[in-house]
Amino acid sequence: MTTHKIGTREEWLAARLALLEEEKALTRRSDELARQRQALPWVLVDKAYRFETDDGTASLVDLFRGRSQLLVYHFMFGPDYTAGCPSCSAIADGFDGVVAHLAHHDVMLWAISRAPLAKLRAYKRRMGWTFPWASSLGGDFNADFSVAFSESQQHEGGIEYNYRREEPLAEIPSRGIPDGDAIGAAMSGTDVATYTRERPGMSAFVLEDGIVYHNYSTYARGLDGLWGMYQWLDRAPKGRNEKGVWWRRHDEYDKD
Repeated sequence: MTTHKIGTREEWLAARLALLEEEKALTRRSDELARQRQALPWVLVDKAYRFETDDGTASLVDLFRGRSQLLVYHFMFGPDYTAGCPSCSAIADGFDGVVAHLAHHDVMLWAISRAPLAKLRAYKRRMGWTFPWASSLGGDFNADFSVAFSESQQHEGGIEYNYRREEPLAEIPSRGIPDGDAIGAAMSGTDVATYTRERPGMSAFVLEDGIVYHNYSTYARGLDGLWGMYQWLDRAPKGRNEKGVWWRRHDEYDKD
């Protein structure tokens, strides 16, 4: 027998209308936060980053592909991983549907990881993805944008992720799910220490007069809005309803 409140249609409508006012307030607040993101100062990017792509070696400017805006998803796939992070993979499942729309609205979307291009290509084929994905192996891009860290940083407590300093070998903040790092590491074919030297994030860049500027970066729970399945679960009757890492790569679920 259900323990949830049961009501009449009239009671439901009254509660729904009250909630609607809260949802409208949240939407207006979200619009204002978007304006504040866009108003952040632009920071000159003067380092000559190089990436390996399906079309050959590319600069950061090349990744814009004629657009004035570039969005980068920092995908956790380190050089020693055997597969991409399952959480990043769940987020990336939503990229193919929006890449074309963004590209026709002056925005390029790329995933960038430190794994070598051959690994990215193989994993991309496995997942059936088509969005642009570049390797930053051997460069400073991931470290400079706070999504890759060294062993010495990890052991000496020098990791600063999501704008705060971590304790040595601290876990990735991930909704407080127990053993999240251990499960993610096992699913990525590596150990926890190696796994957590990579971190997820998203960064935004703008190109003006041939000069690239950094506009915005977000990490951890700041990526929630990009994780499509959670937007649906937040509207489902039981919500996220999580007791552990329940998700898998889309080709790892049992077939019905």
